[in-house]
Amino acid sequence: MANVSQIAHSLHSPVTWVSILLLTGLSWYYMLFDMTMVMSAQWGLYELTLVFLMWTIMMVGMMMPSATPMIMLFAKISRTRRQRSAEFVSSNLFILGYLLIWSLYSLVITLVQWQLHELTLMTPMMQSGNDIFSGILLIIIGIYQISPLKQQCLNYCRTPLNFLMNQWQEGKLGAIKMGLKHGQYCVGCCWLLMALLLVVGVMHIGWILALSILILLEKVVSWPEAINIGICLACLGFGIYFLVG
Repeated sequence: MANVSQIAHSLHSPVTWVSILLLTGLSWYYMLFDMTMVMSAQWGLYELTLVFLMWTIMMVGMMMPSATPMIMLFAKISRTRRQRSAEFVSSNLFILGYLLIWSLYSLVITLVQWQLHELTLMTPMMQSGNDIFSGILLIIIGIYQISPLKQQCLNYCRTPLNFLMNQWQEGKLGAIKMGLKHGQYCVGCCWLLMALLLVVGVMHIGWILALSILILLEKVVSWPEAINIGICLACLGFGIYFLVG
């Protein structure tokens, strides 16, 4: 008869998958059917809270798919270590650390959006209303796509085994710290791509889906350079168009 430890071991991968699918599914349900636009001319605490929650849920839905290889490898290593009587740690703690970093990013970009709103650089539809602002931001995004910092962060995100071998920490707190660290690299890789929504529309579901796919492809295909260069050239081209058009 299987003991409690064996049962927990056999169920861990399904539980991890359920966590990923549930978080991703609920986030996309919100984005598709329940996302509420803030139409107030003056933002107070209530409006800021709504926008922060919106960004946070968007980040969960957009980033969880691309983080899945890392999360599943963490779960596999943790199960293997348990077989050797090492301490077993739930992958949900790793996920918690990862999402905490993206929540912090959501807070920062919410405050940025608030200031852009106050400066009337964004419309009530939550997209850029100023061609100069759009052009400058697009050019910055394009340049960052091929920057050494972007490539360094992307390399860490693309090599889960290398990351875990070098960053492994014991215990529950260690799992959260690893999630935080991986989240830092993911933010370093994707933060300006997410800021593209400030130009095309924070609530534009088509662009949200397109960016989610691009971010996933950057991390899993064998030719990420082509995607980086393609995004770079597209952003530079449209940025120049906005500035001189």
